[in-house]
Parts: sequence; structure tokens; C-alpha cells
Amino acid sequence: MNKMMQKNWIMALALVATLWLSTAPAQGRNFAPTGPTSPGPGSERGNPMDRLDTDGDGSLSQDEFPGPDDHFLLFDTDGNGFLDSTELPKGPPPRKKMGNHQAPPADPATGAQHQDPTTDQSGRYTVVDTGTAAFYNDMYEISEPIPGETFYGQDASYQGNAPGYTDNGDGTVTDTNTDLMWQKNPGEKKTLDEAESEISLFELAGHQDWRLPTIKELYSLILFSGINPDVEDTDTEGLTPFINTLFFDFSYGDPLAGERIIDSQFMSATRYVSTTMGGDETVFGVNFADGRIKGYPVTMHGTGKAFYVRYVRGNTEYGKNNFIDNRDGTISDLATGLMWMKHDSGRFNTGETGTGAMDWEDALAWTETLEYAEYSDWRLPDAKELQTIVDYTRSPATTRSAAIDPVFTVTAIIDEGGSTNYPYFWSTTTHETIRGGNRAVYFSFGEALGYMQSPDGTYELMDVHGAGAQRSDPKTGDPSDYPQGHGPQGDVIRIYNFARCVRSIN
Repeated sequence: MNKMMQKNWIMALALVATLWLSTAPAQGRNFAPTGPTSPGPGSERGNPMDRLDTDGDGSLSQDEFPGPDDHFLLFDTDGNGFLDSTELPKGPPPRKKMGNHQAPPADPATGAQHQDPTTDQSGRYTVVDTGTAAFYNDMYEISEPIPGETFYGQDASYQGNAPGYTDNGDGTVTDTNTDLMWQKNPGEKKTLDEAESEISLFELAGHQDWRLPTIKELYSLILFSGINPDVEDTDTEGLTPFINTLFFDFSYGDPLAGERIIDSQFMSATRYVSTTMGGDETVFGVNFADGRIKGYPVTMHGTGKAFYVRYVRGNTEYGKNNFIDNRDGTISDLATGLMWMKHDSGRFNTGETGTGAMDWEDALAWTETLEYAEYSDWRLPDAKELQTIVDYTRSPATTRSAAIDPVFTVTAIIDEGGSTNYPYFWSTTTHETIRGGNRAVYFSFGEALGYMQSPDGTYELMDVHGAGAQRSDPKTGDPSDYPQGHGPQGDVIRIYNFARCVRSIN
């Protein structure tokens, strides 16, 4: 069987799995594994009608339909006993005859049908756009795709709240979106102990209510117009950091002081509830040199690790969610004005093997064609939208759950070490490097695994950066090409990651 035929058969089996299993219970917190998350390379799509229409008449009879009879009747919206191409399912079966949409159930307490919630302005926090303006395919920058074209739906296809800042002329900068005031110049690097001791006495521009920022506050400043350097680079010429340097002072690491140029990690106040690197106490930080969130050991080699620190004040409600379960498979966050699918792509058995794992191109395509819960404007979230639903009080090791509020369900997986874990989730945001646009941002809602090399040369799989880390994967390829991961901590490369769709509340 040639490679093209094999891919078409895989896609046919995935469709069969979707139709048969789409009404199965969500796996969520019951730790029921779904199997491997890396089905192998390939992203070509075939026409399901061509593969399932065995008599070649251009429609599917009930005998040709691979799912239950009652599902066939639900999809047969015109009642003629056949499914044409417009009636082929795009998601889970509807609850009543109304095309490919799911009918929202009535509230069991009141009998009321679902209503699109109105955003509560009190306690709202604004999600600032990533600043991404360019478009990319799997490798490099391209012209803007239009709806229906390959790679439509990526970050630059949707414009959010444009970053905006005011330099107050007194050593502070105000973010006009978030109402957070920031220290302009972070000064010298500090350990966590030094920062926590200093903050109680810190005064700037007449204000004494400064604090260490949470990881969500700190990440609000990231801009994905930056370029990620190679870890071995020593020259910063031609690089762009992941923060607006017209308003915020920034420095790369100093190679003359024994640092890498990517050693520009900024500390947050958010400690990891578990440990990394086999037992290290860990604090989350944002690296504005390479565009990542990682959990970093508080101490290294017996001494405190030094970070840059940018203090913040104001808007103490920033980063606090206000989730409402709409009882139709959607969750509204009245704080951000975003509506999320309660279930992830694993619930719908998407991808070439029906596990929910997809490469970046397939994740974009699946989301852009999805019709669900009476909405057809679903999209894959950008990096900053996706971070809003990370719950940094949770981790697989401490709460036996993904790092997300339990109002959501999360597909459990078997990770590279054979343990129960939770997926990485794609964003629409390209993580550009000096080599081009072949990587995209994901968040680890399970452990951010890596292969660390021991002195004897063997590799040990461990949680190297913490649940809630933001890293990036190649957009396409074969995960088996990375048997020891990638980068200094051997980040596990999956390529086939999961998706959770979002839409804006009107």
C-alpha cells in the first residue's frame, strides 16, 4: 500500500471512529488513557464521501453510513433517506434534526434554553493581542490566506485588543488595556528571596503598593513579533525580543559574564505547585528573549537562581476567571469575554487516528470548519487567549488533574514514559525563530516533559518545566525524529497536539 493510500485509509478510519464514538463520555479526570498521541507524519485530507460511497452514486445510504442508525436519521436533515455532501457530519451528532448544529439542552432546573451570556464588565480582564501580523505555512512566511484556504485561521487572521502603553515619564509604564502599571527598568537580576524581601520596602513614582506579578500578569506583556535565537548564539544583531522595547527596558543575557543570550528570564510570583527536574522547588517565569513560559528552579547548584524582576501595581482582578457552564458543551468566561468548548478535540476523536491529536495545519482546519452548540464561529485560540484558562494551582502530581479548572474536561493520554498524563494544546500563534516560522506555540496542561541526560550518558524523562508551561513544537513532521527531545532540557516533541476551540462572546 503506497503512502497516499495509507493516509486515505487512516482518514476513513478516523471518520468511522468519530461517528461511532462521538457520544462516548468525556474522559476528563477519570484517568482513562486514550493511547499514543503521536500518529506519525502526514496531513493530507481526502473526501469522506469518496471513501464511504461504495456504490458511487454521490450520496450515502443508511447501509453505507458507518455510525448508528439513529445518528443517520439525525444527519439526514431533508429526510430523503440519503446523506449528501452538505449533510456529512462535521462534529458530534445533533440532539435533534437541525443540520450539523447541536441543539442546546434546556436548563434542567428552569427549563430555559441556552442564551449567549452578556459579559460582566466588573472584574473583567482584557486579553491583549499577541502582536502577530505575519502569516505562515509550515515553514515560512506567506501571503494572507482567505477563508477556506489552507492555513486560514492562524493568529494574524483575527485581530484582538492591540497592545497599548503609556510611558508616564517617572520610571513607570501603564498598559492601557489591562490597567496594570509596570516598572520600566527591571534593574539588576535578583533571586526570589531577594525580590520577596525587597518588595515590602520598594517605592517608585510615589507608589508603595508594588508587587511581584503573577504569571498571567507577566505574560500579558509578551509579543510574538519577537524572534527566538538559537541557544548557542552569542550575537544579538538582527534579533527582536518578545516585548515592546520602545516602552520597556530589556537586556539579553551577557555571554561575557558566562550567560547565554537567552538568559533573560523574568520572575513571576507564581510558584509551581509540584516540582521540576526531579524534585526542585520551582517558580514560573517568562523569557522575553526566546518567547516562552517555563518553571525554573528557585535554586541552582546550592544558590538562588537570579532573574530579572519587573514589579507591577494596580488591577488586582487581572487574571481571575469567571467561568459559567452553559450546559450545552460550552463554558463562558465572563472575565475575558471568551466562550470555550467544554471538551477538547479528544472528545470528538479527531485527527488521523481518531485520538484528538493533530498537527498544526489539521488543528487549524478542524477548528475553522467546526459547527457546534449552534455556533459556527469557533477558532483555535491564540497563545495569550489559551493562557487565560491555565490554572496554575493544579498539576498532575498534586491534584491528579490537568492544569485547568475542573469545569472543563480534558482527555487523558499515555505519555512517552508510559504514565497517565495530559496533552499539549495548540495555539494559532507561530513561534518564529531565526530559521523561519516552522514552529507554533502550545501550552502544556499536563507535565512539560523533557529528556535530561545523566552523567553516565543515559536519558531520564521528567517534568522539566511544569504544567502550565508555554513552549513550541514543529508544525509538522515525525515525532520519532526527536528520540531525546529538543533543546537544553530535551523538551519532548509531539507535533500531534490537541485543540480546544474558542469564540468571542457577542
